[in-house]
Amino acid sequence: MKTLLICLALCACSKEGPREEVHKSTVPAPAAGTRRVELAVTDKGFEPTPVTVKAGEPLELVVTRKTDKTCATEIVVKDYGIEKKLPLNEPVVVAFTPKQPGEIKYGCGMDQMIAGVLVVE
Repeated sequence: MKTLLICLALCACSKEGPREEVHKSTVPAPAAGTRRVELAVTDKGFEPTPVTVKAGEPLELVVTRKTDKTCATEIVVKDYGIEKKLPLNEPVVVAFTPKQPGEIKYGCGMDQMIAGVLVVE
């Protein structure tokens, strides 16, 4: 009983607050010659946008949804047949190679109501 009281007293006197367990997903390094672009889904939508990339250069978009306040719970890149779910606070890799110069629009699953643009040079 005395040991329990000492433990409780020490815990109560600790200056540290409760510790939150942090879940970190690690994304492996991109392959050589692959460009990686970090995107976030925030209350403002996909950020940053626009992003300039190169035609023919392999690309990895690492998308992390940081809010539940938008409909952007997935990313759709129609021109490349890509649809991926975006779990909250977990990075998701979207890999493809832009084929030709122009713009590639991507966005949420609600007909890209919330969207971003890749400018392909």
